[in-house]
Amino acid sequence: MRRRASEHRSERQRARSGASAESNRVFLRRSAALGLLAVLVLAGCSTVPTSSPTVQITQAAARPSTDVGIEPLPPEKDATPDEIVRGFVDAAASTVHGHPVARKYLSPQAAQSWSDESGITVITSPSAVTTDTGAVQHDTGAVSLRANEVGTVDTHGVFSVGTERLYSRSFTLVQVKGQWRISDPPDGLLLQEPDFERLYDDREAYFIDPTGQRLVPDPRYLITGESQPTTLVQRLLDGPSSALADGVRNPLAGAQLRRAVTVTPRTVTVDLSGVGNQPAPVLSEICAQIVWTLAQLSLANVEVLLDGQPVDVDGVPTVQNTSDWESFDPEGVPVGSVGLYVDKGAVRTASNGKPIPGAAGTGKYALSSAAVATDPKSGDPDTMAGVSSVGGRATLRVGQYGKDLASVLVGNTLTAPTVAATREEFWVVRDGAAVFRVSAGGQPQAVAAPSLPGLGHVSSLRLSPDGVRAAVVIDGTIYVGTVVRSGDGVSLHNLQAIAPSLTLVADVAWDSIETLLALAGDASQQRMVPYQIGIDGFGLEPVATSGLPGQPTAIGAVPGRQPLVSAGGTIWQQSGGTWVTLIRGQEPLPGRAPFYPL
Repeated sequence: MRRRASEHRSERQRARSGASAESNRVFLRRSAALGLLAVLVLAGCSTVPTSSPTVQITQAAARPSTDVGIEPLPPEKDATPDEIVRGFVDAAASTVHGHPVARKYLSPQAAQSWSDESGITVITSPSAVTTDTGAVQHDTGAVSLRANEVGTVDTHGVFSVGTERLYSRSFTLVQVKGQWRISDPPDGLLLQEPDFERLYDDREAYFIDPTGQRLVPDPRYLITGESQPTTLVQRLLDGPSSALADGVRNPLAGAQLRRAVTVTPRTVTVDLSGVGNQPAPVLSEICAQIVWTLAQLSLANVEVLLDGQPVDVDGVPTVQNTSDWESFDPEGVPVGSVGLYVDKGAVRTASNGKPIPGAAGTGKYALSSAAVATDPKSGDPDTMAGVSSVGGRATLRVGQYGKDLASVLVGNTLTAPTVAATREEFWVVRDGAAVFRVSAGGQPQAVAAPSLPGLGHVSSLRLSPDGVRAAVVIDGTIYVGTVVRSGDGVSLHNLQAIAPSLTLVADVAWDSIETLLALAGDASQQRMVPYQIGIDGFGLEPVATSGLPGQPTAIGAVPGRQPLVSAGGTIWQQSGGTWVTLIRGQEPLPGRAPFYPL
């Protein structure tokens, strides 16, 4: 089934309204409505060099067999230089292999040498043209294009948000039989954002977290069409993106496809070679990777073959689906998990406002924030951590849920504790710079984060549910990094800013395995607004604040549960596109620092 951006957004909205959490877990995130300025300036009689380096995005090698939307038109007779450049950019949206229409805008030599597969830069749509009409009489000229850069996608379909707000590129034009043509196009495609959304799907390539408990998403953008199953499996074989590689395992490393993935009305067949004699746990991971990855394409029943023979895993049928690998569910949360929050130093339950058991529920520790880890087998709360701030000092307390919490770390400030579903290990940042992790009964251990000192002050850190990534708010900007575990300890690597346009972020939470919810200041209106954004930076959209009594100050979320916020000193939950009180029909409950156990 082919789904465009609008369909993905509708699915996300249905999920927000309480639709089944077992529906397809693929959501193409809407890109931000970025403003743009595109200025085409013609200059005669000289070649103007490119003003910025070409940024590469690569198309999937296999294109759909049928066209999607309307194919662009070739250049009109006597088209002006700016019309030629515009037309060339428009023609990048073709789904025809080789982009023959785009080549018609090029000189013969350029048309022969230009590569449409070596890169694409996604920009906002050009909207303004300024031309030097006096220069069109010359045999050569230059047209300068400027627009806002959205980002790039590399040869494996990995999106990177644009580091420069402005994209600028100069094109040299020559006369060919009396018609203007581009002689120096940048290799690759310069694709406008609406066309990118229309032609590309956001998919996840799933890898294995270090504990072997979870599938970890690695977002990829694939051109629409019937080749997606094969391309997506090939992405698994190629391995994780460079930013994620050190934080996950790939049991499929070294494997190859013996033939293209075949799709019939009843079964999808993936035939691999190069897997070798692997034990059952590894074969299970391989099957889980493939089945969950293909499930995004509404391909529910999958047969995995090794050198032409069905994979043999005890208790698993030849034709598999996600129910056979439910334990690897990338968005799994404890059954019956309910939100918690802090009020007057005590942790309370969002479902009824009652305190949790033990000293943490009495207010004894004067907690300002907390986190709870659950038992992976039963899903019941097991350990917890809380931060209290008394006398200008912050203290981290850790212990068994419902029992006394021991003081384990002290600082001038401590961020709210965070925990992943794969390890009962709590993380905090002390004094805005030093990252620590600690388990119940253990001693704090430093987490190496070599790039933090050069970025600024950390005000929030949230581990992803699988524990492989961390969303970090540094000087009001969101970064996403990879948690790397090795014999030398644990470190936080590859911190990348994913929303450069948001510079006043106050809090962040994991809304799903692939999206974050952030509270960011709207400087123009002097208010705090929730935003949703993809973990790779693609897709930034505001979340409605209707129903809230005031500015939201903190947010809590996990996959498959309605987000919680504190606003006006009270706790609210999202329901059907608006925010409502925790107990329907009753007054809002006082509280702050909402969170969910994991």
